[in-house]
Amino acid sequence: MIPLSIFSVNLLSDNLLLLVSILVFFGILVTKAGRRLGAPSLLLFLLLGMAVGADGLGLKFEDYEIAESIGHFAMTIILFTGGLETSLAETRPVMKQSIILSTLGLFLTVIFTGGFIYLIAPHFAGFAVASVLGCFLLAAIMSSTDSTSVFSVLRGKRLHLREHLGPLLELESGSNDPMAYVLTIILVQVLTVAKNSAAGPWELFWDGLWVFLLQVVVGFAIGFGVGYGSRWILKKIHLDNASLYSILVLSIGFFANGFASLLHGNGLLALYVAAILIGNKAEVPHKRDVLKFFDGITWLMQLLMFLMLGLLARPSQMLPVAVPALLIGLFMMFVARPASVLLCLAPFRKMSFKAKVLVSWVGLKGSGPILFALCPVVAGLEGASVTFNLVVFIALLSLLAKGMTFTRTAKFLKLSYDEDPEVESFGMEIPEEMGMLRDHTVSAEDLKRGATLRDLNLPHGIRVVMVRRDGRFLVPHGSMVLMEGDHLVILMGESDD
Repeated sequence: MIPLSIFSVNLLSDNLLLLVSILVFFGILVTKAGRRLGAPSLLLFLLLGMAVGADGLGLKFEDYEIAESIGHFAMTIILFTGGLETSLAETRPVMKQSIILSTLGLFLTVIFTGGFIYLIAPHFAGFAVASVLGCFLLAAIMSSTDSTSVFSVLRGKRLHLREHLGPLLELESGSNDPMAYVLTIILVQVLTVAKNSAAGPWELFWDGLWVFLLQVVVGFAIGFGVGYGSRWILKKIHLDNASLYSILVLSIGFFANGFASLLHGNGLLALYVAAILIGNKAEVPHKRDVLKFFDGITWLMQLLMFLMLGLLARPSQMLPVAVPALLIGLFMMFVARPASVLLCLAPFRKMSFKAKVLVSWVGLKGSGPILFALCPVVAGLEGASVTFNLVVFIALLSLLAKGMTFTRTAKFLKLSYDEDPEVESFGMEIPEEMGMLRDHTVSAEDLKRGATLRDLNLPHGIRVVMVRRDGRFLVPHGSMVLMEGDHLVILMGESDD
């Protein structure tokens, strides 16, 4: 067999398109195997990259700077798509919980995990993160609930979760990726400065705090400004080619990212906030076609990013750090994440304990932490390669343990609906501005508060337009008595009440 090392992976290689086409083709094929095995497709993309990499079939790819640039670009597309598809009507009931989890929850996870790493680091030879800042840098890199993995698992499996858990998890993962990235960049800069200057710890602390506040405030401000400004742009610009609207919307997202970065803000945060406002407040022409475009390009970005990160990862370099990585991964799964979630959600007493348990279990790691782990490598920090291998190992552990069990855990806790059936539209065309149709099967859990439609206590902006029972179609009304197994056709859109 001819080893793949005969290929050179660089942007000027004549073989690049051939190689990428082969990897993408097999990456798409493995998604079918993933469905049968219950494994997330992104995990299989990562494993495929490792299989053809230097420790597998011999394909060498070691350009960390290019990998970081490509990965960052891919993440902007993925986050932007996630923001466009986020419904404010659905997230409004859990907005506070999501924001607290993505800020305070992330900081608590970093504190708990960083302290644990500092305690165990001296017991493992070659564990080059024994300094306090090094331990917290590793914790910050792994602290986020990876948006790529969460979006893929929730939307790829078409799960509907009770108690608004789906919108909560998506909003948390989309907003805490930028927060984790800011923390990572600040700690990398602090470690770099500390190595080359005589600045004291308090001086470094205040400098880091100032950078963090600047990143968040500017990121939010630019995101809101671009998001609301896009409403005017999309009203004024009329294009003959419908496909150009997708490119126009994408250019607006890139502008938010780049302009925020130019002003020393968080580009990812600005992009995500702008995308949410565009998706919910702007009148986007041909919106369904635009969302289909972004769905396709997001899958491509996810596939390429995980394949590329898989090529960088080497199992032979992960084995020496397998034991500490396993301990850290298990600590994050069963101690740090649950503790931070339960503390953050303690004031929300209407949220059931089962829902809090599921949120604590969902803390998926994936491309985000692996991508963030490239930052210290590119900066040339001591022990950065060890950090990268630790993060890859923990991401694999998380995708295996949580990604493959999430659906079953949600069902075990009775917090998920069955996989969505096709929405029954009764041959009607629903205008985009009216909202989206969804199908929901009434369960015993739904009927606990009462058997009538009024007892469901649906949020504003959600209306039941038809009930299907035993092959018959019934017009709903508030006092209608529901039965377990009834199919509700729900219209989700804006409400003026």
